[in-house]
Amino acid sequence: MAKTIIAAAASVLAVVAILGYFMVSGASVQAVTAGNKVSVYYTGSFANGTVFDSNIGRGALNFTVGAGQMISGFDSAVVGMRLNQTKSVTLSPAEAYGEPNPALVVQVPLSRFGNNSSAIKIGEIITASSKSGQPVQGRVTSISSDNATIDFNPPLAGKTLKFEIKVVGIQKQ
Repeated sequence: MAKTIIAAAASVLAVVAILGYFMVSGASVQAVTAGNKVSVYYTGSFANGTVFDSNIGRGALNFTVGAGQMISGFDSAVVGMRLNQTKSVTLSPAEAYGEPNPALVVQVPLSRFGNNSSAIKIGEIITASSKSGQPVQGRVTSISSDNATIDFNPPLAGKTLKFEIKVVGIQKQ
């Protein structure tokens, strides 16, 4: 009987020590807040279920919540999540890449491509420089005898996106 009491007391002390660790350190019970650095695994898909991106089987995605590093809906979705929690979210275009902007669809004279103008194909990705000098990519959507139409909108603009997100790391800042 004494061994049973000692074993029970040892178990109670172990539970108290573990609870004390969690209460003092906030380990594992911490919820994600703005400013935290988080690590997540995700799978992104369209409304029809077609997967467009995933980091499963690769490294975790690391970012600072609320720092503008992610699309707004993804950023907001992780707030309140806990370590090892998984969440499914559906983001409207406004929460993701926005609606397509007609001003980002431009006509470019084929002469701007020099001797390569005959090699330009529909669907080809073209890299150009923005007004600030940053590289931007656009997709050739049509070609006429004189011009190529290039769409510089993000490829996922105008799309409703679904994400399955799992938080695998939370670091307070």
